[in-house]
Amino acid sequence: MLKYYLRHSMLPRHVQRLGRDWIAHWNGSQVLTLNSPVSSCVRWAGHSPWASFPLPVPVDFSANWRLPPFFGPWRQFQNSNWQLENFTQSSCFHLPYPSMKSEGEEPSTKKRRLGSQCDTSAPEEETRVSNEKEALCLSVAGDGEKHSSKKGTVKRHWEYFCQHSRPMKILEKKETDQSNTESEAKFDFTVMSYNILSQNLLEDNSHLYKHCRQRLLIWTYRFPNILQEIKQLDADVLCLQEVQEDHYRTEIKSSLESLGYHCEYKMRTGRKPDGCATCFKTSKFSLISSKPVEFFRRDIPLLDRDNVGLVLLLQPKFHCKTNAAICIANTHLLYNPRRGDIKLTQLAILLAEIASVAPQKDGTFCPIILCGDFNSVPGSPLYRFIKEGKLNYEGLAIGKVSGQEQFPRGQRILPIPIWPKKLGISQNCVYEIKQQQKEEKAGEKLEAAKPDNAQEIVIAPEKLSSKLQHHFKLSSVYSHYVPETGIPEVTTCHSRSAVTVDYIFYSAANDDTAAQPGTEDSFCGGLKLLGRLALLTEKDIWTVNGLPNENNSSDHLPLLAEFRLIEH
Repeated sequence: MLKYYLRHSMLPRHVQRLGRDWIAHWNGSQVLTLNSPVSSCVRWAGHSPWASFPLPVPVDFSANWRLPPFFGPWRQFQNSNWQLENFTQSSCFHLPYPSMKSEGEEPSTKKRRLGSQCDTSAPEEETRVSNEKEALCLSVAGDGEKHSSKKGTVKRHWEYFCQHSRPMKILEKKETDQSNTESEAKFDFTVMSYNILSQNLLEDNSHLYKHCRQRLLIWTYRFPNILQEIKQLDADVLCLQEVQEDHYRTEIKSSLESLGYHCEYKMRTGRKPDGCATCFKTSKFSLISSKPVEFFRRDIPLLDRDNVGLVLLLQPKFHCKTNAAICIANTHLLYNPRRGDIKLTQLAILLAEIASVAPQKDGTFCPIILCGDFNSVPGSPLYRFIKEGKLNYEGLAIGKVSGQEQFPRGQRILPIPIWPKKLGISQNCVYEIKQQQKEEKAGEKLEAAKPDNAQEIVIAPEKLSSKLQHHFKLSSVYSHYVPETGIPEVTTCHSRSAVTVDYIFYSAANDDTAAQPGTEDSFCGGLKLLGRLALLTEKDIWTVNGLPNENNSSDHLPLLAEFRLIEH
């Protein structure tokens, strides 16, 4: 009956062939009884878990069953082993994912290469997630559920970090009565980091988007989608990268202001038409200071690139014992995988700017959130330096700093020191002008106190240190791998690559159970991670034809996290 239906139906020829191939691979233990309700999970053997798509439940297989409209490209389905199993009341349809390819010559200006993040094979059997786990996956919100069920979308879930394994719905807290005493003592807020893909860069690197239909790549199509994402996710703080200056001036700024945001913008130096924008809800924060950061230095050959950053100091609008402040830093570091020396120097400048605005009266730092596109993969030396606060780069090849290339070209080693002394930044990533002034004054006093007949003491020059340090002790909001499978998450995906390069780092409070080990003593007070919008795997994204696509109009995913400010 099923063979007859597939042979003589009006289905397209390639779908009919799929049905015949499917039946041919069944064995005796997998025979499906026709005319019975089917609500099952169909998946490729040996690959799980993947993005799921609902089937109607129940379904009369003989009369009403249709193949879901998600198939493509067809060649991915040929000569493949199918399994039909697990006939349960809640069903899903698992689809295969085309493999990403990264071979070929590098793009000239904006490139994402799949480096050391290699996909690991998933276990053969799916792991069922217990409802009692502290990280609870739910759909984004009421409107979000409807949006995510549309054709061409992949649903992203909220992951909540709860105490005593009790689910804590972040979005419901916004609807609770804020007048009670407990609510007044807390300040919860959300932060988004999002590379929105500059239109100029898209057009200059069109080879990265060969998988996209042309109409999806025009700005008049893309911007409404990007704005809709921002509206839907409704973050209190936005850290945006690749914001094109003319679009920002004519429509992005005004659109965000209409949503209640105050916007700060820093355009890249030189002739680069995009930059970084940091925006915050005026109902939640007031601006203490805004510091644009330029990494270009005319008198330092090493720093000849036009990347920028923004460092904001924000005052929360809530009743608290002290004048709490939060430092929000936003940047987009250099892409070039073979210039790790520039990347580390740009990062050191940004950290020095943070250190100049974040100190409090008691000598500690205020809570810090560091967002952006760092063009470095998880586990790379640059990534570890941010999280661990230290890096010994002696003997480290420049091409290995960011981990973007699995087999970096060239063997040039990082010099010691990486940047010249006239940059004015120490190996501890702080401005050393004041420290130099103190040392000079102390030297003058010592010289004045030295007797005339004193012998000159020759001091051997101190060996130059190859150790970088900073004192912020930051944690990453994301763990970068799917917990159940170990498959890497990705934040960007296009024709050449799928990889994680975007991050939200934060200074964790002592009682933050989501923080990485080693950050417990970082701050007196700090931030507690309440939840995050889950990322996707490369395979998830290719079910909707990669990025950009019909509903997601950047080649990056937005990162979103919710924090609670913990006072001293």
